[in-house]
Amino acid sequence: MGASLSSRSARVIDLETVRRRHQAQKQLVRLAPELDGLEMLYQLDTDTETGYSLPVLAWGLHQDGSVDGLVPWMATLTPCPHINSEENGRFIGYRDPETEEIFTAPPEHKYDELQAAATYFEYESSSEVTLIQQLPDTQGTHALCMDTPHTPWQMKPVYGWSLYSDGSVDALLADEQQAIMTPVLLGDECLYNARSRHPRLYFFQRHIANRIMEEDPATLDALALIVVPQGDS
Repeated sequence: MGASLSSRSARVIDLETVRRRHQAQKQLVRLAPELDGLEMLYQLDTDTETGYSLPVLAWGLHQDGSVDGLVPWMATLTPCPHINSEENGRFIGYRDPETEEIFTAPPEHKYDELQAAATYFEYESSSEVTLIQQLPDTQGTHALCMDTPHTPWQMKPVYGWSLYSDGSVDALLADEQQAIMTPVLLGDECLYNARSRHPRLYFFQRHIANRIMEEDPATLDALALIVVPQGDS
């Protein structure tokens, strides 16, 4: 015997609307630099007994009030908890190198700092994507820019990061031919958004970037595994 039919109308759930609402709640609304040397810890699946560290570049406040540490990772400025890759590493927590304390949640003072700043600099919503904030890069991050398969790659220093009203973050690079003053600072006309010119980007810490530019063989071998798209021969 079949199940009886309810006289109540079926509720239609628009999953795409739910997905967009969830994404909006997680989008970044404010950044704060990390100036006390706190680090992100991660592990590799091939060596779960060893922890590796990266300095946290900034802390990000999401629309839903949550806070994450942010590091330049692969192709974007990434919330630390999103780092969960079998090949490249999994986030396991934060670390204060001075006290050697390990913790899984951001420090409380970062919540207070970001919430206060977001309240003070409250922006009205707009249908157009607008610039919300710019943050200088304090760690010597470099971007490997790969425009087409047939053009040479470029390694360029990252001078800062731009946060937009849709929650996206883009790196600021310099057009050396337009730079008229040194050092290059935020607001200089020679700066441009990385993704406006470079369809493929990978971000590296300063010491790794220097090994790449020095053409260290082991580093170039590891780089080839990262930047060659799946399916390429």
